Amino acid sequence: MRWYHYLSYFFGGAFLVNALPHLGNGLSGHAFQSPFASPPGEGLSSSTVNVLWGLLNLAVAYLLVCRVGKFELRRTRHVLVLGAGILVLSLLLAHTFGRLHGGLR
Repeated sequence: MRWYHYLSYFFGGAFLVNALPHLGNGLSGHAFQSPFASPPGEGLSSSTVNVLWGLLNLAVAYLLVCRVGKFELRRTRHVLVLGAGILVLSLLLAHTFGRLHGGLR
């Protein structure tokens, strides 16, 4: 396994977890932050924009995890690297959205 496969799995986990809030809010019909809002990342985008952004993140996650190298769910190292990407971006998103939605006090 080459080093960049692990980098790809890490970022695949980050894109995967970033798809969740956008898809969840978009499918629920709620406006939510996105890079396309004004100001970017703080203003609200429509539910349609969030569904599209979530699906794009999901597609990128698929490409990074399933099309680079040979990701195997039974290989602990592969899952740990993917999980590290999920963990890091989850904490970053919790901090960012917590600040905007009152989750950090």
